[in-house]
Amino acid sequence: MKFGYFDDKNREYVITNPLTPYPWINYLGNEKFFSLISNTAGGYMFYTDARLRRLTRYRYNDIPLDTNGRYFYITDGDTTWNPGFKPMKTKLDKYECHHGFGYTRICSAKNSLAADVLFMVPNGENCEVQMVTLTNEGKKDKNISLVSFIEWCLYNGQTDGENFQRNLSTGEVEIEGSVIYHKTEYRERRNHFTFYSVNSPIKGFDTDRETFLGLYNGLDTPDTIVAGKSGNSVADGWSPIASHRLECTLKPGESKTYVFVLGYIENEEDKKFIPESQVKQPFKATNKYSGIVNKEKAYALQAKFDSKEKVEAAYKALREFWDETLSHFAISTGDEKLDRMAVWNQYQCVVTYNFARSASYFESGIGRGLGFRDTSQDMLGAAHQLPAKRIRERLYDVAATQFEDGSAYHQFQPLTKRGNADIGSNFNDDPLWLVLGVGNYIRETGDKDFLKVDVPFDNSETNKATMFEHLRRSYNYIPNHMGPHGLPLIGRADWNDCLNLNCFSKDPNDSFQTCTNKEGKNAESVMIAQMFVYVTPDYAAMCRVMGDEAEAKKAEELCKKMEEAICTAGWDGEWYVRAYDDFGQKVGSHECGDGKIFIETQGFGTMAQCGADKGYPAKALDSVKKYLDSKYGICIVDPPYSSYHVELGEVSSYPPGYKENGGIFCHNNPWVIIGEIKTGRPEDAWEHYQKIAPAYLEDISEIHRTEPYVYAQMIAGKTAGRFGEAKNSWLTGTAAWNFVALSQFICGLMPEYDGLRIEPRLPKHVKKADFTRKFRGTTFHIHVENKKNDGKVELVLTNKDFATDEATLKASLSTGSVGGTLVKAADGAKDVYVLATVG
Repeated sequence: MKFGYFDDKNREYVITNPLTPYPWINYLGNEKFFSLISNTAGGYMFYTDARLRRLTRYRYNDIPLDTNGRYFYITDGDTTWNPGFKPMKTKLDKYECHHGFGYTRICSAKNSLAADVLFMVPNGENCEVQMVTLTNEGKKDKNISLVSFIEWCLYNGQTDGENFQRNLSTGEVEIEGSVIYHKTEYRERRNHFTFYSVNSPIKGFDTDRETFLGLYNGLDTPDTIVAGKSGNSVADGWSPIASHRLECTLKPGESKTYVFVLGYIENEEDKKFIPESQVKQPFKATNKYSGIVNKEKAYALQAKFDSKEKVEAAYKALREFWDETLSHFAISTGDEKLDRMAVWNQYQCVVTYNFARSASYFESGIGRGLGFRDTSQDMLGAAHQLPAKRIRERLYDVAATQFEDGSAYHQFQPLTKRGNADIGSNFNDDPLWLVLGVGNYIRETGDKDFLKVDVPFDNSETNKATMFEHLRRSYNYIPNHMGPHGLPLIGRADWNDCLNLNCFSKDPNDSFQTCTNKEGKNAESVMIAQMFVYVTPDYAAMCRVMGDEAEAKKAEELCKKMEEAICTAGWDGEWYVRAYDDFGQKVGSHECGDGKIFIETQGFGTMAQCGADKGYPAKALDSVKKYLDSKYGICIVDPPYSSYHVELGEVSSYPPGYKENGGIFCHNNPWVIIGEIKTGRPEDAWEHYQKIAPAYLEDISEIHRTEPYVYAQMIAGKTAGRFGEAKNSWLTGTAAWNFVALSQFICGLMPEYDGLRIEPRLPKHVKKADFTRKFRGTTFHIHVENKKNDGKVELVLTNKDFATDEATLKASLSTGSVGGTLVKAADGAKDVYVLATVG
């Protein structure tokens, strides 16, 4: 069952039924100011850090779900309704939510009154702009009231829901003209405030939640809406809000547009306040003794969007930003769902770059900031499309949370850039992800000087080393922490945070990830060993870039030794073993009762081609199909654990079929897809790809439940009661890894240190395809003739018509060179045309 449709021309998903199976959301913002918005206008806003600078309040797992947001109440005669359907849930005559790239537009109508509401965060601005256009589509005049509503968060998203004995006494506001300013704690330690403005005189306002709603009412029946009159309340503690009341008369065919701006401002310490004599009237404030906010920067921001024309110009600039961003990789295959995924997958990759795993409708933005592992992986899907400066800055921030021994904080806060001491370190896969992320960045950009940049250890400005030295310590952390089978020690966990082999917790008050009851000298990870083999070519190449041939050769010898250990202790006969527990027993083996086979080691083992000379990758992939595969994707483990295993930790604590205990983890499905292609089985790769790609699941949205335009982290596995139901959409490494699988392996466009490798392995139903790939200042135009998708790839340079006559081929040599399947553009070449014949 569908709840909308893809508008490919406008690059939107249009939701036509507000009662989606779960809130279907979008993200606004691309630099520092961000918003989450659902198809019914739920969600919240924050500046940089969803925990430390949350601007509006949102209640997770609330009843009813997705209640708080940015709402407009429209009263037309005796009918009141919301353009986004909620919170009043008045039946609408028309409803459409257009989720586009960086904006959401909700278009609805009731009783011949149409409402068009555009929500966006303009490029480079610290505000959300909301443009509301009301149109009388009837034959009589209409007297309309429009009331806005948002609820302020007291900035710290964590203590906002905890410290009520303080919070209920601190709320402060100012009201100046048509603008409501939130200034809680501004008098003391904060240098920031927030405002909500409208570009029109108002008939009333409210800043106190109890006055607006009534003490015992919900947002579906606010007292002031029912009464048709605002309370003009000035918040004094309790729960501050912002609500404007506007009134207008619309003649038949007439429209009226209002622009609302919710903005964030920071002032210098010596410019926080102004004297009372400079106040603009009318003016009200909670407490005259708290000082009056200096609003100079707020006025300037409000003036940027005080007309429909200015908003439309900003909207046009936003669309152009996304046009350029998404132009770096584009495909045309004749399979509309595949082409669609190439676009939406990249959009999701930018969102995961911005947010990592911090703030979604499944992550509260409080418990975790940016992850070391998560962020390093996210770079794989962002480095080709975002400016190099932004990727460098984020990789720098990641490396700066590293310790001198090569380990790192598992998470850090985006506002402070400091490591999260509550979680700490000792996730022994973390160091290798930095090698992978930096290697990908340099292959993409050719920015080899990044390896020479000085980066702090643990954010200490007095203790720095080059980025290359950080990578050296990352890489060598693994051979310096080895276990009894010659495999890397796992620490608290590896990629699978729930495989806690040193936890041994029987106390429900323990955190699986931070509780350690064993010394960690025995439990080993086969996956980390495979990662080590997988990243070694990148690391060795970077060593040679830095002129360190000795380190490169050392790495290659260590890699060879590690692969031997994998083939000896990490092979189970038909598949790769997952790990060894503290007792030295295999995890993920035919010897086990439950948990016989895991996807992680089959994925990384085949990506790294461990034991390829022995046929191990093909055998492992056959076992994936036999034991882990399902109609909705590949399960993470089979059979799932039917009872709790203290020696394994959280992985065995979930009900069978969910999350790490047998769920379909979309994050590591692409590892198998990549492994299939590297093993020479592109059709098997395609079979796995389309099972989890959301555009292919749109028709079963009532089962899948989450958005059909972005990947989810997890789908309930084949032993689950809700088999096929997805959770945790948007913020997942699934986005980056599926983009790698699609762009670098299915489409076969892989950036390398010396050029762009072109080896398409498209599904056999795609006979011809055209790719555009911007790479290091050159646009590569590739036409693919897909005759036999596992056959030999032959490349020739040609012209824009992809002609192959002798004169054309000779002339095209001036644009670049071809060596096997590696293409290198000539210096200064703006365009290179390549004809790729497969089979």
